[in-house]
Amino acid sequence: MTSFTPQTDALGGSVALTALVAFIPLVTFFILLAVVKLKAWAAGLASLAAALIVAVAVMKMPALLALLSATQGAVFGAFPVFWIVVMAVWLYQVTVLSGRFEDLRRIFDSIGGGDIRIQAVLIAFCFGGLLEALAGFGAPVAITATMLMALGLKPLKAATAVLLANTAPVAFGAIAIPITTAGNLTGLSSDHIGAIVGRQAPLLAVVVPVILLFIIDGRKGVKDAWAPALATGVSFGIAQFLCANFFSYELTDIVAALAGLGGAVLFLRFWRTPARAAQAEAARERLGIAAPAAGSEAERLTGSRTFMALLPYLLVIVLFGAAKLWTLGVNMPKTLASTDVKIPWPGLDGHLLTAAGTASKSTVYTFQWLSSPGTLLLITGLIVAVIYSVKDDGGRFRLSVGNSVAEIGRTVWRMRMAGVTIMSVLALAYVMNFSGQTISIGMWLAGAGGFFAFLSPILGWIGTAVTGSDTSANALFAKLQQTAASHAGIDPNLLVAANTTGGVVGKLISPQNLAIAATSVDMEGKESEILKTVIGWSVGMLLFLCCLVYLQSTPILGWMLP
Repeated sequence: MTSFTPQTDALGGSVALTALVAFIPLVTFFILLAVVKLKAWAAGLASLAAALIVAVAVMKMPALLALLSATQGAVFGAFPVFWIVVMAVWLYQVTVLSGRFEDLRRIFDSIGGGDIRIQAVLIAFCFGGLLEALAGFGAPVAITATMLMALGLKPLKAATAVLLANTAPVAFGAIAIPITTAGNLTGLSSDHIGAIVGRQAPLLAVVVPVILLFIIDGRKGVKDAWAPALATGVSFGIAQFLCANFFSYELTDIVAALAGLGGAVLFLRFWRTPARAAQAEAARERLGIAAPAAGSEAERLTGSRTFMALLPYLLVIVLFGAAKLWTLGVNMPKTLASTDVKIPWPGLDGHLLTAAGTASKSTVYTFQWLSSPGTLLLITGLIVAVIYSVKDDGGRFRLSVGNSVAEIGRTVWRMRMAGVTIMSVLALAYVMNFSGQTISIGMWLAGAGGFFAFLSPILGWIGTAVTGSDTSANALFAKLQQTAASHAGIDPNLLVAANTTGGVVGKLISPQNLAIAATSVDMEGKESEILKTVIGWSVGMLLFLCCLVYLQSTPILGWMLP
């Protein structure tokens, strides 16, 4: 079979012309999704077809190699990416089926001390962060929006609050699959990328709870409750930084969400002001929320039930921590890694060459059947299911192991089209990467020199805004960021991380997320109203990130990087 070496100037010897044509698959995807409003899976498949045509007709890649590139990308999209997402959603579903989810909700109700604004922040920000850590892909918005509506918030406020709250944890969502995807596509260390993101995203996390207060109750809300909100944000941000840099980037959102909740609990325990009760009641009146009727207080939770409600998330931390860090007696990271199966992709491996004429290492697929975060989530879920089936409090929380296992199949079926979307987008990314389309775009953009560092987060913002997924944005642009950085003399890890962090604030205006929020709060067809309330926050935070990344690429803030 003929070998292939990607050329950045395949069209007329011009990098600029080649790059412009290479944009066609991306432009196709964005237009079909955002303008034509095709389903994401259909837009992904159509754009994949466009990428294959450009690869063969313009980049001169042999058709068979182009098709094989797509199959490797699709398989990677199925496992580990889709596998992780399915297992994360399934673990959440186990808590719902068992009835423990309602106890988790009561935990947040009790912490707020009767202040609806603080309760809303904890649900949207902390619990939403937990859901983003395990599920992502719109689940946190849908679930927390419903919970805020149940508290009594008006639909527009609830939708706006949950969309904004969903920004801070997105980069580490679904067990940090955006960062893992970026590492796999670029060959850079996912741990290193995660560490840099852990020095960018926390700066947003610190202020988001205070912004939520403003959205919920205006300046009065900020004046009354800025202190506990800031304590929550600072706790969350510090935990994000520490976990991403010194523990496990995959667990960052879980640890940060629990730390944010813990910080709020501790602060509220000692935060006493004479006017607190009056302020909370006044806030209810301003928001048009009736006070709870006498005798309707939430059932008191026992310590045992509180622990059982938090058990899945605590167990995830223990198992993932052991898998990443345990070295006493048995080196767990090495032991798990030794089970990985390396598969040179048939027909592709050895035929895709680098510019130096050596065989590309990207054509080797790693099957992480045991070390994958998805498999660890499966093990966690099975343990939780067994414990929930035994500890059912006299049948009140009855859940059989068989029903828990059957839910895996139901989850896969419900998410089947999301799986097609993920596989098509990653197939698209692999074709663009292996054919040289992404490299051509990166070479062209690198002409901006050091200023490209300022523009870098915008690519992640656009990618996530259109696809609704930071993972998809990294699949599309991570290799491009790496290429542009290398040619502009900037640390590639910084710009790949910037793509991820830029995507964090792009999620806020994603049409898919807007639709999910609108549906959850009974505002179908009024997505434009929600967009008007969030677009300013999204653009403002994006500009902040652009400045931050640019300064981190210079000696001014270069000291922030690991």
